[in-house]
Amino acid sequence: MTSLPSPWGNHLLSALSSVALEALTAKLERVEMPLGELLYESGEKLKYGYFPITAIASLHYVMATGASAEIAGIGNEGMVGTALLLGSDTTTSSAVVRTAGYGYRISSQALKQEFNRTGRLRDVLLRYLHTLMAQISLTAACNRHHTIEQQLCRWLLSSLDRGISADLVITQELIATMLGVRREGVTDAAGKLQTAGLIRYRRGHVSVVAVAGLEARACECYAVARSEMTRLLADLARPGPT
Repeated sequence: MTSLPSPWGNHLLSALSSVALEALTAKLERVEMPLGELLYESGEKLKYGYFPITAIASLHYVMATGASAEIAGIGNEGMVGTALLLGSDTTTSSAVVRTAGYGYRISSQALKQEFNRTGRLRDVLLRYLHTLMAQISLTAACNRHHTIEQQLCRWLLSSLDRGISADLVITQELIATMLGVRREGVTDAAGKLQTAGLIRYRRGHVSVVAVAGLEARACECYAVARSEMTRLLADLARPGPT
C-alpha cells in the first residue's frame, strides 16, 4: 500500500524545526488536489493557504475577455495563497491545480497567526515570496520576448524540477492556456520537439525523453528561474530562528 505524503514533502514545511512543524501540523489538513480543481478565483476571499506535496498549482491572470495565462507554477517548493502573508485576503489572480496530487492546507486565520508567532516560519515564507515574485517577473518577460517553443521547453523543465514524473498528463489545449498562446502554436512547437526526439506526445500525455535537449532549446529564463529555486532551497537548508 502506498503511504500518503507527509508535510515533510514540502520544502517550506521541511525547513521548519521539528518543534515548529509539530505545532503547525495540528493546524494542517491533508487534502487531495485533483486536476482542474479551482483553489480560489480572482477577487475571492482566501480561505486557505496550500502547501503542495505531489501536486502543482498554476496561478492565472484572467482578462475581461476570459483569456488567461499562467503567471507562476507552484509545486512542493512553495505555497499557494501568499497574498495572506502581505495582509490581504484577496488577490487579482486565480489558482487551479494543473498536476493532480496531494497537499496540505491551513485556514487563513491560522496561517496568519503562525506567521506572526513563529520566526522561522515567517523567515521561510518571506524567502519563498521573493522567489515567487522573481518567477512571475521572468514569466512576464518570457511570454513577451521568447518563442512558443522556448516557452514550452521552459514550462516542461520547470514541471520536472518540481519532482513530477517525466510523463505529464496534460493536453495541448491546456498548455496553450497556460502559456497564453494559440493551440496551433503549441501543436507546432510540440511537433518540432517530438521530431527532434526530445519529447513523445500522445493524446493527453507528454513524455520528456531528453532533458538536456530541452535545456539547450529553452530560453535563459529557465536557467535564471532554476538558479533562484536552487538558491531558495539552499537558504532553507540553513538553520534559523524557531
